[in-house]
Amino acid sequence: MAFLFVLSVGLIPGTISGIVGTGSSIMLMPVLVYAYGPKEAVPIMAVASVMANFSRILAWWREVDWRACLAYSITGIPAAVLGARTLLALPSHAVDLAIGIFLIAMVPVRHWLARHDLKANLWHLCVGGAIIGYLTGIVVSTGPLSVPLFLFYGLSRGAFLATEAAASLGLYFAKSVTFERFGALTQEVFIKGLIAGSSLMAGAFVAKRFVLHLKPEMFRLVMDAIMIAAGLSMLWNATQP
Repeated sequence: MAFLFVLSVGLIPGTISGIVGTGSSIMLMPVLVYAYGPKEAVPIMAVASVMANFSRILAWWREVDWRACLAYSITGIPAAVLGARTLLALPSHAVDLAIGIFLIAMVPVRHWLARHDLKANLWHLCVGGAIIGYLTGIVVSTGPLSVPLFLFYGLSRGAFLATEAAASLGLYFAKSVTFERFGALTQEVFIKGLIAGSSLMAGAFVAKRFVLHLKPEMFRLVMDAIMIAAGLSMLWNATQP
């Protein structure tokens, strides 16, 4: 029953993240925590995130900016490995607490970034990849940080969705390999990740037809609501015995 529940719910965040470029992990993570617990939910979400990002690459393959992807990934991948190793040393309640605080804090941070007309180049992507990569290894999603970084680089619509997905794919793959290496990604957990990821992949293709019609104001409101709700859910889980 848990498999069916996750599979059915996952289509919604998969579709929304396929439109706005992020959000699938933020929305699905509380569901996975409820179904499997925080320690197991993180590697499950890592596998699902690999699949979700791969599907966005397939949907927008011709739009990928490979130079931007390489600049971000070259520092982000080793940083994600270090972050994932840090996560495995934390207790379950600390994982819930860290993720919840991070998601809620990203709301004002994202608004601050939006108010500043910042421009990013390849060197900025390298630095951002290292910082965001480490955080990606620890928390479930750093989309609220990676999204503005690639937008400041000058990407938009299909090119943004494809490039951000291609860059994030390497980070989540490295995170998954690290979990497997240290025993957190068992065969059972991997199968659960495939189930969650399949629904996210389907949502990405459903979303493609809506990308050109989403208003920026609606995107901001949706993301704020998602991050606050998911963050509060994780904090509530942290208080449970």
